[in-house]
Amino acid sequence: MKTLKDIKVGEDATVVKLNGEGAIKRRIMDMGITKGVKIHVCKVAPLGDPVEITVRGYQLSIRKDDAQMIEVE
Repeated sequence: MKTLKDIKVGEDATVVKLNGEGAIKRRIMDMGITKGVKIHVCKVAPLGDPVEITVRGYQLSIRKDDAQMIEVE
């Protein structure tokens, strides 16, 4: 399955599933990343971490480790 980490700059994706457990999963959900939400990848830092995305109309920076837990299509 594809994860948010695999999406290239300028592409859109839809969240299918959140992996992870406990506090990490809760933190991702608190940022507005839930099943079915559309995500647009705006930029990636020069060294690849973090990734800047647009979710629910606002900009968000997310680490690669967290992006790898978000399955998208």
